[in-house]
Amino acid sequence: MAWGKKGGLLYYQTVPTDLSVSPKYRQIHDALKAAIASGEYQKGQRLPSESEMVKTFGASRLTVNRALRELQFSGVISRRAGSGSYVSGVAAPEYTFGLLIPELGQTEIFEPICRGMAELELDAPHVLLWGKSPSNAADLERQAEESCSQWIAKNVSGVFFAPLEYMGRKDEANARIAERFEQAGIPLVLIDRDIVSYPDRSRHDVVGIDNRRAAYTLTRHMLSVGCRRLLFLGREEPAPSCVARSAGFRDALQDAGLDYSPSLVRHVDPGVASQIHQAIKDVGPDGIVCSNDYTAAHVMRVLEHLSLSVPGDVRVAGFDDVKYANLLPVPLTTVRQPCAELGATAVRVMAERLKNPLMPARDVLLNFSLIVRESTSGVRTPAQA
Repeated sequence: MAWGKKGGLLYYQTVPTDLSVSPKYRQIHDALKAAIASGEYQKGQRLPSESEMVKTFGASRLTVNRALRELQFSGVISRRAGSGSYVSGVAAPEYTFGLLIPELGQTEIFEPICRGMAELELDAPHVLLWGKSPSNAADLERQAEESCSQWIAKNVSGVFFAPLEYMGRKDEANARIAERFEQAGIPLVLIDRDIVSYPDRSRHDVVGIDNRRAAYTLTRHMLSVGCRRLLFLGREEPAPSCVARSAGFRDALQDAGLDYSPSLVRHVDPGVASQIHQAIKDVGPDGIVCSNDYTAAHVMRVLEHLSLSVPGDVRVAGFDDVKYANLLPVPLTTVRQPCAELGATAVRVMAERLKNPLMPARDVLLNFSLIVRESTSGVRTPAQA
Protein backbone atom coordinates (compact mmCIF):
# COMPACT_ATOMS: atom_id res chain seq x y z
CA MET A 1 0.00 0.00 0.00
CA ALA A 2 2.94 2.30 0.40
CA TRP A 3 4.04 1.99 -3.21
CA GLY A 4 3.27 4.92 -5.49
CA LYS A 5 4.08 6.37 -8.87
CA LYS A 6 5.09 9.85 -9.94
CA GLY A 7 6.55 10.97 -13.23
CA GLY A 8 7.01 7.38 -14.39
CA LEU A 9 9.03 6.49 -11.28
CA LEU A 10 8.12 4.04 -8.56
CA TYR A 11 8.84 5.04 -4.99
CA TYR A 12 8.43 3.62 -1.54
CA GLN A 13 8.38 5.81 1.56
CA THR A 14 9.71 3.79 4.45
CA VAL A 15 7.24 3.22 7.24
CA PRO A 16 7.59 1.67 10.74
CA THR A 17 5.45 -1.34 10.05
CA ASP A 18 5.24 -4.72 8.40
CA LEU A 19 2.68 -4.22 5.66
CA SER A 20 1.72 -7.87 5.64
CA VAL A 21 0.36 -7.68 9.20
CA SER A 22 -0.33 -3.97 9.88
CA PRO A 23 -3.95 -2.79 10.29
CA LYS A 24 -5.71 -1.63 7.15
CA TYR A 25 -6.07 1.95 8.34
CA ARG A 26 -2.31 2.09 8.98
CA GLN A 27 -1.56 0.84 5.47
CA ILE A 28 -3.75 3.59 4.03
CA HIS A 29 -2.20 6.17 6.36
CA ASP A 30 1.33 5.18 5.35
CA ALA A 31 0.53 5.08 1.62
CA LEU A 32 -0.94 8.59 1.70
CA LYS A 33 1.90 9.94 3.80
CA ALA A 34 4.42 8.41 1.38
CA ALA A 35 2.66 9.99 -1.61
CA ILE A 36 2.73 13.40 0.10
CA ALA A 37 6.39 13.04 1.12
CA SER A 38 7.38 12.14 -2.44
CA GLY A 39 5.64 15.21 -3.87
CA GLU A 40 2.80 13.40 -5.64
CA TYR A 41 0.45 15.60 -3.61
CA GLN A 42 1.68 19.16 -3.05
CA LYS A 43 0.97 21.52 -0.15
CA GLY A 44 -2.56 22.82 -0.43
CA GLN A 45 -3.64 20.12 -2.91
CA ARG A 46 -6.87 18.23 -2.30
CA LEU A 47 -6.57 14.50 -1.72
CA PRO A 48 -8.91 12.02 -3.44
CA SER A 49 -12.34 11.85 -1.85
CA GLU A 50 -13.15 9.28 0.80
CA SER A 51 -15.34 7.44 -1.71
CA GLU A 52 -12.42 7.21 -4.15
CA MET A 53 -10.13 5.93 -1.40
CA VAL A 54 -12.66 3.28 -0.42
CA LYS A 55 -12.45 1.91 -3.97
CA THR A 56 -8.69 2.35 -4.31
CA PHE A 57 -7.77 0.61 -1.05
CA GLY A 58 -10.65 -1.86 -0.89
CA ALA A 59 -11.50 -0.64 2.60
CA SER A 60 -14.57 0.57 4.43
CA ARG A 61 -15.34 4.26 4.79
CA LEU A 62 -14.78 3.94 8.54
CA THR A 63 -11.27 2.59 7.95
CA VAL A 64 -10.43 5.35 5.47
CA ASN A 65 -11.78 7.95 7.87
CA ARG A 66 -9.55 6.66 10.66
CA ALA A 67 -6.46 6.90 8.45
CA LEU A 68 -7.35 10.49 7.54
CA ARG A 69 -7.88 11.40 11.21
CA GLU A 70 -4.41 10.09 12.03
CA LEU A 71 -2.91 12.25 9.29
CA GLN A 72 -4.89 15.22 10.53
CA PHE A 73 -3.74 14.79 14.13
CA SER A 74 -0.11 14.65 13.03
CA GLY A 75 -0.51 17.85 11.02
CA VAL A 76 0.05 16.28 7.62
CA ILE A 77 -3.40 17.18 6.29
CA SER A 78 -6.30 19.47 7.15
CA ARG A 79 -9.93 18.42 6.73
CA ARG A 80 -12.65 20.83 5.65
CA ALA A 81 -16.29 19.93 6.20
CA GLY A 82 -18.08 19.48 2.90
CA SER A 83 -14.89 20.05 0.91
CA GLY A 84 -12.43 17.25 1.63
CA SER A 85 -8.88 16.70 2.86
CA TYR A 86 -5.96 18.95 1.88
CA VAL A 87 -2.21 18.64 2.27
CA SER A 88 -0.94 20.84 5.06
CA GLY A 89 2.67 20.05 4.30
CA VAL A 90 5.16 17.47 5.47
CA ALA A 91 8.91 17.60 5.84
CA ALA A 92 10.71 16.35 2.76
CA PRO A 93 12.60 13.10 3.30
CA GLU A 94 16.19 13.66 4.37
CA TYR A 95 17.51 11.06 1.96
CA THR A 96 16.47 10.10 -1.56
CA PHE A 97 18.14 6.95 -2.86
CA GLY A 98 18.21 5.60 -6.39
CA LEU A 99 18.04 1.90 -7.16
CA LEU A 100 20.12 0.70 -10.09
CA ILE A 101 19.32 -3.00 -10.18
CA PRO A 102 19.10 -4.06 -13.83
CA GLU A 103 18.06 -7.62 -12.96
CA LEU A 104 15.13 -6.59 -10.75
CA GLY A 105 12.20 -8.70 -11.92
CA GLN A 106 14.53 -11.21 -13.62
CA THR A 107 16.61 -12.54 -10.72
CA GLU A 108 14.55 -13.54 -7.69
CA ILE A 109 16.89 -12.44 -4.92
CA PHE A 110 16.54 -8.73 -5.73
CA GLU A 111 12.84 -8.32 -4.96
CA PRO A 112 13.21 -9.30 -1.27
CA ILE A 113 16.45 -7.29 -1.08
CA CYS A 114 14.58 -4.18 -2.24
CA ARG A 115 11.75 -4.84 0.20
CA GLY A 116 14.31 -5.09 2.99
CA MET A 117 15.63 -1.69 1.94
CA ALA A 118 12.16 -0.18 1.87
CA GLU A 119 10.99 -1.48 5.22
CA LEU A 120 14.04 -0.45 7.25
CA GLU A 121 13.50 2.46 9.63
CA LEU A 122 16.28 5.04 9.77
CA ASP A 123 16.53 7.97 12.16
CA ALA A 124 15.76 10.14 9.14
CA PRO A 125 13.09 9.14 6.59
CA HIS A 126 14.21 8.02 3.16
CA VAL A 127 12.62 7.41 -0.21
CA LEU A 128 13.69 4.81 -2.77
CA LEU A 129 13.37 5.59 -6.47
CA TRP A 130 13.80 3.45 -9.54
CA GLY A 131 12.80 3.45 -13.18
CA LYS A 132 11.29 0.75 -15.31
CA SER A 133 12.86 -2.69 -15.49
CA PRO A 134 14.30 -3.78 -18.86
CA SER A 135 12.09 -6.09 -20.88
CA ASN A 136 14.95 -8.38 -21.93
CA ALA A 137 18.62 -9.05 -21.26
CA ALA A 138 19.71 -7.08 -24.33
CA ASP A 139 18.33 -3.91 -22.72
CA LEU A 140 20.21 -4.28 -19.43
CA GLU A 141 23.22 -2.13 -20.30
CA ARG A 142 21.18 0.58 -22.01
CA GLN A 143 18.68 0.77 -19.16
CA ALA A 144 21.46 0.87 -16.58
CA GLU A 145 23.07 3.82 -18.39
CA GLU A 146 19.72 5.62 -18.59
CA SER A 147 19.06 5.09 -14.89
CA CYS A 148 22.54 6.37 -14.11
CA SER A 149 21.80 9.60 -16.01
CA GLN A 150 18.43 9.88 -14.30
CA TRP A 151 19.80 9.62 -10.76
CA ILE A 152 22.63 12.04 -11.47
CA ALA A 153 20.14 14.57 -12.87
CA LYS A 154 18.00 14.20 -9.74
CA ASN A 155 21.08 14.55 -7.51
CA VAL A 156 20.02 11.64 -5.32
CA SER A 157 21.70 11.14 -1.95
CA GLY A 158 23.13 7.76 -2.95
CA VAL A 159 22.62 4.78 -5.26
CA PHE A 160 22.31 1.06 -4.60
CA PHE A 161 23.86 -0.72 -7.58
CA ALA A 162 23.77 -4.42 -8.41
CA PRO A 163 26.49 -4.60 -11.09
CA LEU A 164 25.75 -6.01 -14.51
CA GLU A 165 26.76 -9.62 -15.13
CA TYR A 166 26.54 -12.37 -17.79
CA MET A 167 27.49 -10.03 -20.64
CA GLY A 168 30.75 -9.53 -22.47
CA ARG A 169 31.07 -5.80 -21.78
CA LYS A 170 29.97 -5.97 -18.13
CA ASP A 171 33.32 -4.88 -16.64
CA GLU A 172 33.57 -1.81 -18.87
CA ALA A 173 29.91 -0.89 -18.36
CA ASN A 174 30.09 -1.28 -14.59
CA ALA A 175 33.29 0.77 -14.37
CA ARG A 176 31.80 3.50 -16.56
CA ILE A 177 28.64 3.74 -14.47
CA ALA A 178 30.57 3.83 -11.19
CA GLU A 179 32.91 6.52 -12.54
CA ARG A 180 29.97 8.73 -13.53
CA PHE A 181 28.51 8.55 -10.02
CA GLU A 182 31.92 9.27 -8.48
CA GLN A 183 32.32 12.36 -10.65
CA ALA A 184 28.86 13.51 -9.58
CA GLY A 185 29.76 13.01 -5.91
CA ILE A 186 27.05 10.39 -5.40
CA PRO A 187 28.10 7.44 -3.19
CA LEU A 188 27.47 3.87 -4.30
CA VAL A 189 26.69 0.81 -2.22
CA LEU A 190 27.15 -2.33 -4.31
CA ILE A 191 24.69 -5.15 -3.79
CA ASP A 192 25.68 -8.84 -3.91
CA ARG A 193 28.94 -8.31 -5.81
CA ASP A 194 31.77 -5.92 -6.63
CA ILE A 195 32.35 -4.28 -10.00
CA VAL A 196 35.83 -5.78 -10.37
CA SER A 197 36.90 -9.38 -10.65
CA TYR A 198 37.91 -11.37 -7.57
CA PRO A 199 40.30 -10.90 -5.81
CA ASP A 200 40.56 -7.20 -6.79
CA ARG A 201 38.65 -4.60 -4.78
CA SER A 202 36.83 -1.44 -5.91
CA ARG A 203 36.53 1.86 -4.01
CA HIS A 204 32.89 1.19 -3.03
CA ASP A 205 31.13 -0.49 -0.13
CA VAL A 206 29.84 -3.99 -0.95
CA VAL A 207 27.03 -5.75 0.91
CA GLY A 208 26.57 -9.47 0.33
CA ILE A 209 27.63 -12.86 1.66
CA ASP A 210 31.07 -14.45 1.69
CA ASN A 211 30.62 -16.36 -1.55
CA ARG A 212 33.93 -18.18 -1.27
CA ARG A 213 33.12 -19.47 2.21
CA ALA A 214 29.57 -20.35 1.15
CA ALA A 215 30.81 -22.43 -1.80
CA TYR A 216 33.38 -24.10 0.45
CA THR A 217 30.60 -25.01 2.88
CA LEU A 218 28.37 -26.34 0.10
CA THR A 219 31.20 -28.36 -1.48
CA ARG A 220 32.21 -29.79 1.90
CA HIS A 221 28.60 -30.93 2.33
CA MET A 222 28.76 -32.69 -1.05
CA LEU A 223 31.93 -34.46 0.05
CA SER A 224 30.34 -35.45 3.35
CA VAL A 225 27.57 -37.33 1.55
CA GLY A 226 30.03 -39.34 -0.50
CA CYS A 227 30.83 -37.31 -3.63
CA ARG A 228 34.40 -37.73 -4.88
CA ARG A 229 34.23 -36.56 -8.50
CA LEU A 230 32.74 -33.08 -8.34
CA LEU A 231 32.01 -30.61 -11.14
CA PHE A 232 31.38 -26.89 -10.72
CA LEU A 233 29.05 -25.29 -13.29
CA GLY A 234 28.77 -21.52 -13.58
CA ARG A 235 27.33 -19.22 -16.19
CA GLU A 236 29.27 -17.61 -19.02
CA GLU A 237 30.84 -14.21 -18.32
CA PRO A 238 30.67 -14.87 -14.56
CA ALA A 239 30.31 -12.11 -12.00
CA PRO A 240 32.93 -11.72 -9.24
CA SER A 241 30.57 -13.50 -6.85
CA CYS A 242 30.54 -16.56 -9.12
CA VAL A 243 34.31 -16.50 -9.48
CA ALA A 244 34.60 -16.44 -5.68
CA ARG A 245 32.24 -19.44 -5.52
CA SER A 246 34.42 -21.41 -7.90
CA ALA A 247 37.43 -20.53 -5.71
CA GLY A 248 35.63 -21.86 -2.63
CA PHE A 249 34.84 -25.05 -4.57
CA ARG A 250 38.53 -25.47 -5.43
CA ASP A 251 39.64 -24.80 -1.84
CA ALA A 252 37.29 -27.44 -0.45
CA LEU A 253 38.51 -30.10 -2.87
CA GLN A 254 42.16 -29.35 -2.17
CA ASP A 255 41.67 -29.28 1.60
CA ALA A 256 39.99 -32.69 1.35
CA GLY A 257 43.11 -34.06 -0.40
CA LEU A 258 41.32 -34.60 -3.71
CA ASP A 259 42.82 -33.90 -7.11
CA TYR A 260 41.79 -30.56 -8.58
CA SER A 261 42.23 -29.24 -12.08
CA PRO A 262 40.73 -26.18 -13.80
CA SER A 263 38.75 -28.55 -16.04
CA LEU A 264 36.47 -29.25 -13.06
CA VAL A 265 35.13 -25.68 -13.31
CA ARG A 266 33.02 -25.08 -16.42
CA HIS A 267 31.12 -22.01 -17.60
CA VAL A 268 28.04 -22.71 -19.71
CA ASP A 269 24.81 -21.19 -20.95
CA PRO A 270 22.29 -23.02 -18.75
CA GLY A 271 19.66 -22.81 -21.48
CA VAL A 272 21.84 -24.80 -23.90
CA ALA A 273 21.50 -28.43 -22.85
CA SER A 274 24.33 -29.57 -25.11
CA GLN A 275 26.85 -27.50 -23.15
CA ILE A 276 25.80 -29.04 -19.85
CA HIS A 277 25.76 -32.49 -21.46
CA GLN A 278 29.32 -32.03 -22.73
CA ALA A 279 30.60 -30.94 -19.32
CA ILE A 280 29.00 -33.96 -17.68
CA LYS A 281 30.45 -36.25 -20.37
CA ASP A 282 33.95 -34.80 -19.95
CA VAL A 283 34.08 -35.01 -16.15
CA GLY A 284 31.76 -37.90 -15.33
CA PRO A 285 30.78 -36.35 -11.98
CA ASP A 286 29.00 -37.95 -9.07
CA GLY A 287 28.13 -34.47 -7.79
CA ILE A 288 27.57 -31.06 -9.41
CA VAL A 289 27.85 -27.72 -7.58
CA CYS A 290 26.04 -24.99 -9.53
CA SER A 291 26.66 -21.26 -9.22
CA ASN A 292 22.91 -20.62 -8.85
CA ASP A 293 19.60 -22.46 -8.62
CA TYR A 294 18.66 -21.53 -12.19
CA THR A 295 21.64 -23.47 -13.51
CA ALA A 296 20.94 -26.35 -11.13
CA ALA A 297 17.36 -26.67 -12.43
CA HIS A 298 18.65 -26.99 -16.01
CA VAL A 299 21.28 -29.50 -14.89
CA MET A 300 18.56 -31.67 -13.36
CA ARG A 301 16.65 -31.66 -16.65
CA VAL A 302 19.74 -32.74 -18.61
CA LEU A 303 20.47 -35.51 -16.11
CA GLU A 304 16.92 -36.77 -16.52
CA HIS A 305 17.38 -36.92 -20.29
CA LEU A 306 20.57 -38.89 -19.70
CA SER A 307 18.63 -41.34 -17.51
CA LEU A 308 20.75 -40.38 -14.51
CA SER A 309 18.87 -40.07 -11.24
CA VAL A 310 19.25 -37.33 -8.60
CA PRO A 311 20.62 -38.00 -6.04
CA GLY A 312 21.15 -41.71 -6.80
CA ASP A 313 23.60 -41.27 -9.70
CA VAL A 314 24.52 -37.59 -9.39
CA ARG A 315 23.97 -35.21 -6.48
CA VAL A 316 23.17 -31.58 -7.38
CA ALA A 317 23.32 -28.33 -5.38
CA GLY A 318 22.77 -24.66 -6.16
CA PHE A 319 22.86 -21.15 -4.72
CA ASP A 320 20.20 -18.58 -3.65
CA ASP A 321 17.25 -20.77 -2.55
CA VAL A 322 14.85 -19.20 -5.05
CA LYS A 323 11.13 -19.86 -4.70
CA TYR A 324 11.03 -22.90 -6.96
CA ALA A 325 14.07 -24.63 -5.40
CA ASN A 326 11.80 -26.58 -3.08
CA LEU A 327 9.29 -27.30 -5.87
CA LEU A 328 11.58 -29.06 -8.33
CA PRO A 329 10.90 -32.78 -8.97
CA VAL A 330 13.80 -33.41 -6.60
CA PRO A 331 13.91 -30.51 -4.07
CA LEU A 332 17.23 -28.70 -4.33
CA THR A 333 20.00 -28.39 -1.76
CA THR A 334 21.17 -24.80 -1.89
CA VAL A 335 22.69 -21.82 -0.09
CA ARG A 336 20.12 -19.36 1.19
CA GLN A 337 21.02 -15.70 1.17
CA PRO A 338 19.38 -13.48 3.85
CA CYS A 339 17.87 -11.20 1.20
CA ALA A 340 15.74 -8.90 3.36
CA GLU A 341 18.60 -8.46 5.81
CA LEU A 342 20.96 -7.70 2.92
CA GLY A 343 18.66 -4.88 1.80
CA ALA A 344 18.29 -3.43 5.28
CA THR A 345 22.03 -3.62 5.87
CA ALA A 346 22.72 -1.86 2.57
CA VAL A 347 20.62 1.10 3.71
CA ARG A 348 22.46 1.25 7.05
CA VAL A 349 25.79 1.13 5.23
CA MET A 350 24.68 3.96 2.94
CA ALA A 351 23.60 6.10 5.91
CA GLU A 352 26.99 5.58 7.54
CA ARG A 353 28.74 6.41 4.27
CA LEU A 354 26.83 9.70 3.99
CA LYS A 355 27.79 10.65 7.54
CA ASN A 356 31.43 9.56 7.13
CA PRO A 357 32.34 9.92 3.43
CA LEU A 358 36.07 9.41 4.05
CA MET A 359 35.73 5.94 5.59
CA PRO A 360 37.63 3.20 3.74
CA ALA A 361 35.51 1.03 1.48
CA ARG A 362 34.08 -1.98 3.30
CA ASP A 363 32.91 -5.51 2.57
CA VAL A 364 29.88 -6.07 4.80
CA LEU A 365 29.26 -9.80 4.72
CA LEU A 366 26.15 -11.40 6.21
CA ASN A 367 25.90 -15.05 7.12
CA PHE A 368 24.18 -17.60 4.90
CA SER A 369 22.35 -20.88 5.51
CA LEU A 370 22.99 -24.28 3.99
CA ILE A 371 19.60 -25.74 3.10
CA VAL A 372 19.87 -29.52 2.66
CA ARG A 373 17.18 -31.19 0.58
CA GLU A 374 16.75 -34.43 -1.35
CA SER A 375 19.01 -33.47 -4.29
CA THR A 376 22.11 -34.27 -2.24
CA SER A 377 21.03 -36.36 0.71
CA GLY A 378 17.87 -38.09 -0.33
CA VAL A 379 16.47 -36.96 3.03
CA ARG A 380 15.04 -33.56 3.80
CA THR A 381 14.99 -32.09 7.29
CA PRO A 382 11.47 -30.61 7.85
CA ALA A 383 12.86 -27.42 9.34
CA GLN A 384 14.88 -26.82 6.19
CA ALA A 385 12.06 -27.35 3.72
